[in-house]
Amino acid sequence: MENVWQNHKMSLIAVAALIVAALSTVIVVPETQQAVIIRTGEPVAVVNKFKPNQPYGGTGAGIWWRIPFFDRVEYVDKRVLSLDMQPQQVLSTDQLRLNVDAYARYRIIDPVKLVQTAGTVENVESQLAPILSSVVRQELGRRSFGSLLTAERGTTMQNIRKLLDTQSREYGAQVIDVRIKRADLPDGTPLESAFARMRSARQQEAATIRAGGQKNAQIIRATADASAAKIYADAYGKDPQFYDFYRAMQSYDTTFAGDGGSSQIIMSPDNEYLRQFRGR
Repeated sequence: MENVWQNHKMSLIAVAALIVAALSTVIVVPETQQAVIIRTGEPVAVVNKFKPNQPYGGTGAGIWWRIPFFDRVEYVDKRVLSLDMQPQQVLSTDQLRLNVDAYARYRIIDPVKLVQTAGTVENVESQLAPILSSVVRQELGRRSFGSLLTAERGTTMQNIRKLLDTQSREYGAQVIDVRIKRADLPDGTPLESAFARMRSARQQEAATIRAGGQKNAQIIRATADASAAKIYADAYGKDPQFYDFYRAMQSYDTTFAGDGGSSQIIMSPDNEYLRQFRGR
């Protein structure tokens, strides 16, 4: 072996150098990454660039070539990424301080612009995080606390997403969705006072509903009494004797059977009250 090394030292070194040079020209780009090839400080090619609705396996990922010592490869994540906002306080339109915690989902759709403006995904997140906080504070500051508990919250999230997406496009990113994890009142006096206001508002609403119900009941009762009086009057006009008989029967039922028949009443058979018992 020593003789082979001594006799072919230069040839072996040249072959090894050629193998190293050949390997340095090859890069492997996985499906989850986008590769930006930078030559003398300028992006010259993008491997496996994101394209919407592109089938898995047909994106261009795999083996690629570069010029050693001249080309630098910057890998950019192709997957959907998450950006968390630091919890902060927001003042709503009804003067309530809310502890808000939100997050955004985004992806890099223009890796060349990202490399030119921010350099790396980490730098993009450091740029977008304060923008997300500012947009959330600005949009929620236009809403009341109650609106965050209704369907209006969806509209608020759409507005936040559009504003953040407009800013993120400058870094080659696309914001897919923005969500609020929590929007709570601070513990202590603000929370207790908010509960007191909510309780007072619900009590006022209940009192208004009860008053409206009582009003409607009185109207219905008065209408029914008027209808009954009209019916009685019509009945009396058609047959006064039958009407007199009917009213007497109602009086007898109330007087004699109202207490279960336990009362005793002594009166003369000629009493006018008992006239209906005497017949015609």
